[in-house]
Amino acid sequence: MTWTGSADAPLTARIVALAPSMHPGERRAAEAIAADLDAAVERTAQQVADDVGVGRATVVRAAQTLGYEGYPQLRVAVARELALRPASDDSPDGTMLGAVRESVDRFAARLGHTVAGLTEDGLQEFVRVLDDARRVLVVANGLSSPLGLDLVLRLTSAGRPAELLADALAQRIAARQLGPEAVCLVVSGSGANEATLEVMRAAHDGGTPVVAITSFAQSPVAQLADTVLVVPPVNESFRDELLHTSRAALMLMIEALVEVLVARRGERGRDARAAVLHELGSAIEE
Repeated sequence: MTWTGSADAPLTARIVALAPSMHPGERRAAEAIAADLDAAVERTAQQVADDVGVGRATVVRAAQTLGYEGYPQLRVAVARELALRPASDDSPDGTMLGAVRESVDRFAARLGHTVAGLTEDGLQEFVRVLDDARRVLVVANGLSSPLGLDLVLRLTSAGRPAELLADALAQRIAARQLGPEAVCLVVSGSGANEATLEVMRAAHDGGTPVVAITSFAQSPVAQLADTVLVVPPVNESFRDELLHTSRAALMLMIEALVEVLVARRGERGRDARAAVLHELGSAIEE
């Protein structure tokens, strides 16, 4: 049987209710998850399977028996249950300022991680495709949407005009018609936004190369892109990324990437910068 109760029921409540009727392998997987939620939220389905001594498919079936579409949705449910536990004040001095300082310090300590997934060859290819393309369509949805707008503005200021469409269907239609001389540039923190994945597939159907900036190396976006820049999140864990989602690392990478592009464009890049400064100068009043 599968879960038929409230859609808001906590994971552990579902396990208690269904465990006795689950197949032995599924029950072992479910009970292992319930026994240590803090560890479970960080483990993949394969890791749980290895720990319990069952196949990955058994872990996925256990998640489905518990009422989830798959194991990723179960992990989100674990994070949600952990988030609803009574909060504790873990700031150094119990003040808001102390909490803000701690957050900034934690970010600074992991700042170097943002370039850990890059290679010279990958970066060279990414910038080359971006520079040579006849047309650039930037695609960013969900929490990555503001990054897409920022990227378009920065690229345009660098003399590399780009476009951004807000509607998901419009994105797919545009991507399908880009052609091989254009490029579809995807920004996706999660790497799993279905609307974005559909646009990538449409671009490929039209013969358009797809480049992507994302946070997770094994995400669907990373797997589907022709060239990908992986920028690990500044958060320390999957749970932290879910509860305190940050796009700061991606923002930093976008800024650095445009600077590299400007340098590669040489005189064209310098002329674009001069034009921007001219407009800024005429717009500033004493």
